[in-house]
Amino acid sequence: MLLFNMVCLTHKISDRLSINAILAALARPIRRKVFVSYHHSGDQAYYNEFSQFFHDQFEAMFDNSLERQIDSDNVDYVMQRIRDNHVTGTSCTIVLIGAQTHLRKYVDWEIKATLAKQHGLLGIVLPTHTLNPSGQIIVPDRFLDNSTSGYAVWTHWHGLTVQGFTQLLESAIAKPKTLIDNRRAMRQRNG
Repeated sequence: MLLFNMVCLTHKISDRLSINAILAALARPIRRKVFVSYHHSGDQAYYNEFSQFFHDQFEAMFDNSLERQIDSDNVDYVMQRIRDNHVTGTSCTIVLIGAQTHLRKYVDWEIKATLAKQHGLLGIVLPTHTLNPSGQIIVPDRFLDNSTSGYAVWTHWHGLTVQGFTQLLESAIAKPKTLIDNRRAMRQRNG
């Protein structure tokens, strides 16, 4: 009888621990997996600061210079690699928008792959951004198409907070997929 009571007590403690573990897991905020697209030679320092600041909020940040990683002139092959090895498994692509981001073909291709997967699209305008003659921020064309349609969201680097950025990220992920505009021809070369 003593053995039976000890076994029952052990099961009750074990069950309680299991329930507590499940409740604790449910109470934790979701750590989103994101892909970060940026001009590597121009904005690496901002990527480093961004990934360090948001390290605890996201499950993974990708630091891949795809141009060096995928040595191929076959656009279809490169797009397949971007989709399969970099965008798949994430929920949103974050585009760091600096002075030359709009001129980079791989940034365009990464945005195209993101939209094909119907993932969120969020831009962060860096202090190095450029303006057109009308005084508007120059962003990658495909990003602009989706900002205009209401799909892409964006913010400025200055004043970026964990709470504010997390809200923007969730907003980007929740956008209606019918707003996606991915019709633009792919950029064939860097500007």
